[in-house]
Amino acid sequence: MNELKKLTCVVVLIGLASGCANEPIVDRKGVNEARYQADLTECHSYANQVDTAGETAKHGAIGAAVGATVGAIIGNSSTVERGAGVGAVAGGTKGFTKAERRKQRVLYRCLEQRGYHVLG
Repeated sequence: MNELKKLTCVVVLIGLASGCANEPIVDRKGVNEARYQADLTECHSYANQVDTAGETAKHGAIGAAVGATVGAIIGNSSTVERGAGVGAVAGGTKGFTKAERRKQRVLYRCLEQRGYHVLG
């Protein structure tokens, strides 16, 4: 397996792990649990409208272009390919991370506007 494929696998695994880590912590004292679960489901549906794939692709393309340019400046065609690959993975990771943070902000704001005290 070449280096680019290994890096891509690592990025995917990090993305999957971070996607599970964004459940809000809400102070549920005095909260109707059934109402909270319904609100949480609805707020998740809003948060899922964030275009994670689009952000990942956009930043991946930018990273590939930057990496290829740097590779062209410092080396040969092999360096260009490696630079583009590393840039694409790094840019894609950045885009994915930004989109996940945005999803989390949407989820938290939605719950807060419904009167829940989101702790984190």
